[in-house]
Amino acid sequence: MTDSPRPQQPHQPLGLDTLAIREGIARTQYNEHNEPMFLTSSFVFDNAAQAAARFMGEEEGFIYSRAGNPTVAAFQNRLAALEGAEACVATASGMSAIMATVMSLTRAGDHVVAAYELFGATLQMFTILQRFGVEVTYVPIEDTDAWRAAIRPNTKLLYVETPSNPLTKLTDVRALAAVARERGVKLAVDNCFCSPALQRPLDLGADIVVHSATKYIDGQGRVLGGAVCGDAKYINETLAPFVRTTGPALSAFNAWVLLKGLETLGMRMERQSANAMKLAQWLEAQPGVGRVYYPGLTSHPQHALAMAQQKTGGAIVSFELGRDGEDLYGPLLRERAWRVIDACRLLSITANLGDVKTTITHPASTTHGRAGAEARRASGVTEGLIRIAVGAETPEDLIADLAGGLAAAG
Repeated sequence: MTDSPRPQQPHQPLGLDTLAIREGIARTQYNEHNEPMFLTSSFVFDNAAQAAARFMGEEEGFIYSRAGNPTVAAFQNRLAALEGAEACVATASGMSAIMATVMSLTRAGDHVVAAYELFGATLQMFTILQRFGVEVTYVPIEDTDAWRAAIRPNTKLLYVETPSNPLTKLTDVRALAAVARERGVKLAVDNCFCSPALQRPLDLGADIVVHSATKYIDGQGRVLGGAVCGDAKYINETLAPFVRTTGPALSAFNAWVLLKGLETLGMRMERQSANAMKLAQWLEAQPGVGRVYYPGLTSHPQHALAMAQQKTGGAIVSFELGRDGEDLYGPLLRERAWRVIDACRLLSITANLGDVKTTITHPASTTHGRAGAEARRASGVTEGLIRIAVGAETPEDLIADLAGGLAAAG
């Protein structure tokens, strides 16, 4: 339900920023202006017959907050509108959203094709699922032919995050969606790095969009949350029953915080993307930096693709230390990367991203540390790689702080 200060003209679409502020508001009898927070575990029925009807799905209404909550529903409706989806299910974290997506579509004996270039915890999750009989084949994210060749008769899902974490590699979503349709499998896109403010994978042909709402949707590093968006049939008939039964429910409090985060999503992403571009351009000119990974730069090998399916290059900048002839996976580069990070005084040393506060991390020893050396090599995560999730501070301050870090590395 959309709240508006005045009636809209018929068929007049609302802009993304308007949807981010107004969509999903359903006022109570008190006519509050801000979204209410329903902190309750259960809901009372008028009589036993109504209770029975709701439990059997014969009557719409809330039963228990694990199965549905008005504040959570408001967040789901708003995010679905921003992604151009028919429906959305929210979860307790981004990883639970990924898990629910994969497990709702597969069973023992099924097969998933995924990119090598995935978040470390996602790689670990796929390893766990293989113990339960779900096979996984990894392919290079940008090689559409490799995706096509990897599909088997028992393949149920193609899973990709674009841009990838932490190297900002992209897949051509339109091309991969065409392969998925051709072979009759679902395509799920992790849209964490861009959010719907910068990229809408469903518009590009994807079937499912997955979010760690903990990141840019919140935007201030306050709460955990996840979400899955897609068509009503999949979300309501396949995913929602799985989430309701297995229990990774989003709390009403976290949903309310995420609703507030969505209100400023567009302006935050615009500012943080602009800051990231300035930082990436500066890094390219630094003698101690071997390579900069940022899709907004013309030097990025997939810059044209990024500009075709994203509004900006995003707010994640990764860069590699290293000199000619050095072992990119050796301990000396790790020591140098740690010196850069430890010398920064403004940038926060944390693996979280999406915050208005800029964060810096060493992926090989944090986000991808448990994935193992072989998985890191396959995804290109070297010991000299540093990832910066650029915030909304004054960009010159960020550059000055990182300059001190690079100077300390020698």
